[in-house]
Amino acid sequence: MTKPILVAVAWPYANADIHVGNLTGSYLPADIFARYQRLKGNQVLMVSGSDAHGTPITVKSDAEGVSPETVYKRYHAGFLELFQKLGLHYDLFSSTHTQNHFAVSQAMFLALKKNGYLYTESQQQWFSASLGKFLPDRYVEGTCYICGFDGARGDQCDNCGNVLDSTQLINPRAKEDGSTPELRDTTHYFLDLGKLEGPVVQFLEERQGYWRANVVNRSLGWIRSEGLRGRPITRDLDWGIPVPEEGWDSKRLYVWFEAVIGYLSAAIEWAALSGEPGAWHRWWTEAGARAYYFIGKDNIDFHAIMWPAELIGVADEFAHTFEGAEGKPLNLPYDVPANEFLNMEDRKISGSRNWGVWGLDFLTRYDPDPLRYYLTVTMPETSDANWDWDDFVRRNNNELVATWGNLANRVLSFTYRHWEGKVPDPLPSSLRASETSEAIPSDRFLRPQDRQLLAAVEAGFDSVGQHIENVKLRAALGEAMRLCGEVNRYLDEQAPWAQVKTDKDAAGLTIYTALRAIDNLKLLLAPFLPHTSEALHSMLGYHAPLFGEQYTERINDDLGEHEVLRYRAAAIPGHWRPSTLEGGRALREPAPLYKKLEPSIADEERARLGGGAV
Repeated sequence: MTKPILVAVAWPYANADIHVGNLTGSYLPADIFARYQRLKGNQVLMVSGSDAHGTPITVKSDAEGVSPETVYKRYHAGFLELFQKLGLHYDLFSSTHTQNHFAVSQAMFLALKKNGYLYTESQQQWFSASLGKFLPDRYVEGTCYICGFDGARGDQCDNCGNVLDSTQLINPRAKEDGSTPELRDTTHYFLDLGKLEGPVVQFLEERQGYWRANVVNRSLGWIRSEGLRGRPITRDLDWGIPVPEEGWDSKRLYVWFEAVIGYLSAAIEWAALSGEPGAWHRWWTEAGARAYYFIGKDNIDFHAIMWPAELIGVADEFAHTFEGAEGKPLNLPYDVPANEFLNMEDRKISGSRNWGVWGLDFLTRYDPDPLRYYLTVTMPETSDANWDWDDFVRRNNNELVATWGNLANRVLSFTYRHWEGKVPDPLPSSLRASETSEAIPSDRFLRPQDRQLLAAVEAGFDSVGQHIENVKLRAALGEAMRLCGEVNRYLDEQAPWAQVKTDKDAAGLTIYTALRAIDNLKLLLAPFLPHTSEALHSMLGYHAPLFGEQYTERINDDLGEHEVLRYRAAAIPGHWRPSTLEGGRALREPAPLYKKLEPSIADEERARLGGGAV
């Protein structure tokens, strides 16, 4: 029975290009997981979009002298291009600057207010006399009062990762002009997290045992040490979502509050674009649906504490008021598999210092699957990891090319040359022309070593699949590559290249077995290496693709024209099963799947870091 699986992917701030740390932190693991679930035949909805309203966008727009909308749309276009080239298959990649997202966010606000989880309070906020305005948190910098780092933002310290109270910053200064701000009173709406602490703690405790320890321990540890207190959900800004209250025209919903609502609003938008306005309920209110949130560790607090609090707070009020249907509670996150950080050559990735590898730039020189492979085998699932250019070249050449690519290419090329471009028939030549040959099962003549190999590889559908189900993607890919090694050892032992000279039937049986194994490996590797798996799928003579296709679509609403990514599903879902490759199937002419890289590439790429070209 198929399951509704929501794959909710972190929303990138539309103020900077995406680098490999972002990709391995959340975007790539989400796609690997979603592709696997699609191969299983489950009902997958993978959604995200550009975070258009954060103060990073207004900071960038101020610096460039252009509108925030201009900044967001420029980076949004780059995200769409990168995701298509890298093969990240979103059912919908939208943005927070749509009329739909405005409406859903405002409905969440009103539902929380109706249920008694919002209150107003006057608080002190930094005000710049020289600029004549209140300063949002990211417009204030200073020394972190927790770790002493000079250069902490008002909302969060990049050094220790803690969420900060901007009013406690030491030696605060306005980011725009460096002036010293003063604290003044301003009134805002607050989410009453104190009232929601009990249900949030219960939610987290119920997930101990299968959530990653870094996620649940950090979340529960913070609550138990400090407790949950009211947090403001409005800000003195003119860019963002209006507060749906009279007299609040000069304020907007705070980005931390409304950006996470994007997972819900994107599902509602997808349903409307698909012509089934109520279809979003399948993932958001139906029992049995599972929601996975793919984020980096700097967003744990917002997704493991704040977002569940919002969902618990609206109870059944949102579905009732927004759609006018019978109200149902919104589903809470099933898992939040947050990744740690990826460093670059033993240093923290930094855009300002050009210390990193940016996705689109990488793809001007290299193919997408080697990037996907390296980011998976080094994925920072439980601790920070490191991108090393020598290691990238070595793994590409020794693992992708030598272990897997050469396996597929040499077997298909050998088959194409010696069996007239067809899969060898496992039946002995003496039986192929008999009238009863069609009734004889192909596996009947397999030798013990053939059966042993196929059983080992086919067991990968359970072992690799279970690792992916548990979002242990490094282990899943490692298991698939281990099975590639098993097939290589089998071929070394059977040596069909020599067999074909003395016993073509025996060689044919070896190659038939190897092709079945490769057909299986193609599927086990498809979530990680979709481009080359599709190419190999075609070489093996299949016509229906493994996956669907990504495309862009332009939509118009009251806020103007927007471009989104959408996904057209494959015609035949549910490929996650052992190969039934039959003898006599016509193959297509094989070609190498991967390119060997010169060792000198590592030094060339390191020269690009820092002051080098991007």
